[in-house]
Amino acid sequence: MTPATRTLSVGTLTRVEGEGALHVTLSNGVLQSVELNIYEPPRFFEAFLRGRAHTEPPDLTARVCGICPVAYQVSACNAIEDACGVRVDPELVALRRLLYCGEWIHSHVLHIYLLHAPDFLGYPDAIALARDERDIVERGLRLKKAGNQLMEFVGGRAIHPVNVRLGGFYSVPRRSQFAPLAEQLRRALDDALATVEWVSGFDFPELELDHELLALRQAGRYPIENGAIARSAGPAFPVAEFTEHVRESQVPHSTALHATLDGGCHLTGPLARYNLNSSALSPIAAQAAASAGLGAECRNPFRSIVVRAVEVVYAVEEALRIIEEYQRPARPFVDVEARAGVGHGVSEAPRGLLYHRYRIDDDGLVSAATLIPPTSQNQAAIEADLARLVAANLALEDAALTTMCERLIRSYDPCISCSTHFLTLTVRRG
Repeated sequence: MTPATRTLSVGTLTRVEGEGALHVTLSNGVLQSVELNIYEPPRFFEAFLRGRAHTEPPDLTARVCGICPVAYQVSACNAIEDACGVRVDPELVALRRLLYCGEWIHSHVLHIYLLHAPDFLGYPDAIALARDERDIVERGLRLKKAGNQLMEFVGGRAIHPVNVRLGGFYSVPRRSQFAPLAEQLRRALDDALATVEWVSGFDFPELELDHELLALRQAGRYPIENGAIARSAGPAFPVAEFTEHVRESQVPHSTALHATLDGGCHLTGPLARYNLNSSALSPIAAQAAASAGLGAECRNPFRSIVVRAVEVVYAVEEALRIIEEYQRPARPFVDVEARAGVGHGVSEAPRGLLYHRYRIDDDGLVSAATLIPPTSQNQAAIEADLARLVAANLALEDAALTTMCERLIRSYDPCISCSTHFLTLTVRRG
């Protein structure tokens, strides 16, 4: 007999970045609630950015995340340069994009091989997978290393790069220095293509999301380091209007804010990027997507692992293109003099669209800061998809249903630490 009330609880989600839990309650076969409980302490980045010099946010916000620090550096640079009315030289923008390719490679590969693939292959973790499939895991580590090496070469180190600054870089490489890196990336391209072939053979549960999709769009190429904001329903809008459409609110069960797009759920990240930009993939990446069975659109979150693998191919191919066309910039950076104003910046972190907004005062200090990471934007969509998944699989035993929910959460690769950036605190004293 099915109990009147079923409660599915995962106290600590595994194989995700950060600390979170899941609680699902059903009563008499009817879903009552789904809560993705993010319980990491709030980190108050927006608060301690206030009063800092306008040059500091790129370095400070990089510490939000050790997996995607470049995303925070680039979005911060874009926003402050916008506030100060500065346009960065095209050669420096290309070098930023090259650095960002390294982050896409290492972050996506970390997710694919170490966090997500074990779900499809019946292993509890990548360590157990390596006991049986050592060559596969070594391929993943080799591919991830190529991304880390690229970040270290351009950014000065692989974690929290130190070579990035407003207006460009502290130093820029000579063309001749790229040769060893290019050779490593050519080998990595073979590993990336093998990764797409490998993950495309996984068995994917059926689930089609119907949320609106939000991602950047860049003319003539797949979006990474900047762009205009595109959406799957409704007109695009400029970056400066981001917070007029994407609004955050506090929910009782999470230290992270929930964001909505014009009042409804939306999704950002690989699926959104692919659906809105698949026609802009490079030739090799486009062929890899077609061979993996991806059409112009993909709305199954479980198949996001395939989309991420295709994006790895793209990032490697794009990095090789930038290196091939590289001309050393005439100057390593453009001066960014402080001026009073408000600036908006976006970029495509591996997990999705990352928005920064800064207000600079007359003294060149940050008077207000807003950071809206992709995981905050995706939380409402994740909970809605969990509700649909549970409702469609009520016949499963609790353990099997709980496992399926965990798999769905991991398919979004939530960066929980990134999302815990704010908390509204109310103190009532008697």
